[in-house]
Amino acid sequence: MSESCKKIAILNASSTINQASKEALDAALIYGSYEQSTSLFFQGEGVRQLISHQQLETVHVKDYLKTMAALEFYDIDNIYVCKASMIERGLVEDFHVDNVQVLSSDDFSDKLHQHNVILRF
Repeated sequence: MSESCKKIAILNASSTINQASKEALDAALIYGSYEQSTSLFFQGEGVRQLISHQQLETVHVKDYLKTMAALEFYDIDNIYVCKASMIERGLVEDFHVDNVQVLSSDDFSDKLHQHNVILRF
């Protein structure tokens, strides 16, 4: 399989208030700009990155989540969130990006492992 055919998964397992989540988004946009097949996965504390109406400035973090609106321009349409992680945190499906697919733990794992490269943030 050639490098250009690899499927890249970016797994977000960190909350929105750390550098790793910004780096994950930056990596997704970089891979997307090179037309790599890239999917975003959100699990554990990472599911909080998708929730609308966050006020990051209250914790002195620049609101980089607005950058997620650019995902569609980079053909990053596969965005998956773990339903169990949402339920554990009492979060509802109120996402600030479109095309989010909420998956059971098993389906989430199956989708994730269909990728050749998994980058965890």
